[in-house]
Parts: sequence; C-alpha cells; structure tokens
Amino acid sequence: MTASPVKEYSIEQNIAVLQPTTLRDEEVLKQLAAYKPDLMIVAAYGLILPQAALDIPKRGCLNVHASLLPRWRGAAPIQAAILAGDEQTGISLMSMTAGLDSGPVFSSATIDIGAEENAGALHDRLAALGGELLLRELDSILDGRLKAIAQDEARATYAGKITSADARLDWSRPADELARSVRAYNPVPGAWFMHDDERIKCWRATVTDDSGPPGTVVEVTKDSIVVACATSALAIQALQRPGKRVAGATVVASQRKLAGKLLS
Repeated sequence: MTASPVKEYSIEQNIAVLQPTTLRDEEVLKQLAAYKPDLMIVAAYGLILPQAALDIPKRGCLNVHASLLPRWRGAAPIQAAILAGDEQTGISLMSMTAGLDSGPVFSSATIDIGAEENAGALHDRLAALGGELLLRELDSILDGRLKAIAQDEARATYAGKITSADARLDWSRPADELARSVRAYNPVPGAWFMHDDERIKCWRATVTDDSGPPGTVVEVTKDSIVVACATSALAIQALQRPGKRVAGATVVASQRKLAGKLLS
C-alpha cells in the first residue's frame, strides 16, 4: 500500500487523515461531526454517504463529479462518455442528496473529448478541471451567493460500474464502437479478446475500411493487425499477452500466428 499524494501532503502539513472503511459507523460520524465542518467535498470517493453524514456540514456535501449532469450519473461517467461517442464532457459541482448523483448543481465546466483520447488521459484532464472549478466557485458556495439548480430528471442517463466482462470485444458489433471500447477501457480494465487459451488485451486501435467475417484477422500490416467487424474493421496497434509487456501488434501476431485466424 502506498499513500496518495493527498495523504502525503496532509501528513506533512499536520492535517488529520481519516480513512474509514464505512461511513455508517457511529464513531466515524462522531469524528466527522467534531470538526464542525462548513462543507464536505467528495471527489471519486468509493463509499456511500448515508444521510447522517450528509447532514453534518452546515452547507452540506459537495460532489466534484466527472460529467455534465444529469448526463452520466453513476460510477463510470468518463468511460460512458467515450463509449457513447460524446464529443464533450466536463465537471459538475453537485450538492449531494440521498439519490445517485441527483442533487442540484452549483456550477459546471465543459471540455472537448479528443478523437483518440482514452479514459486515462481524459480522467487526468478532468481532475485538473475539477480542481480549477472548485477553487473558482468555493467561496461563492460557502457564502450562499451561488445557488444550486435542480437537474432535469428527464435528461438523466446512468453509467454503471464496469466489469471485466464489459470490456470483452464483440466482433459482431461495428468497428467504430469497438474502437471507442478500446479507448474507454484504457487503462482499466483493458479491452480484450480470446485467442485459443489466451486473453489478449488491446490498448490502441483505429477503424479501417476492410471487411470480412466478423472476428477474422483479415490483414497483418507493418504496424497493426486488422480484424473484421460487423461493419468495417478494427486495426489494432498495441496488444498485451498475459504476463507480458505491451507490444506492437505485429510482434504479437507473429508470436501467435494470428493472420487469417478467427478471434473470439
């Protein structure tokens, strides 16, 4: 276990660090209440805040959420935006309620999603944007000048938790969808397919005009393997075999003799 930069900085500055495994414990709630906080700020936090925790701060709890609410409420908004082909996403400063990311929004900021940007790169840009937006708006939220606006429930969409099964490439789908999957699941959990007994991960891919029976490796070029999909084909440039480092597609293709093979 390695301490995060936030924890390291807090220790250096003699700021208390609490790391409860649950926020439903009465002793933990008492510890939080003892600080008499004006506001509690939540960012990518893995625990559910019960109503007893939400009620502690004078100004409530503020969630720095990585989407333009009400679009993509839930656990994986960054991946969901890429999978859906959204051209933009952003950060929302939301007043937390008992519902799933359904509270009113104080402020938001928008950024474009790069045509070849993966979830890891987008996450880092959104993290920086979230910090900037929070610093800009925090005083106005604390003194009540900035009022939160209710979300439009009719426009709400949800981004559920991601499993490894979600990241399996289904060659019966269009190539552009699979290319977005490769980007959305990079770096976690990694898009993948099966060949014989190996689960092979895909880290970079683009769409080409090739065609053939879905799942068939129709071509191996100097920098990619080309796999036919329902429409068009997926040109994969970077792959990773189990227990191996990421390698160029042609290296993996030669190791596994993928030319002409049917992938699953």
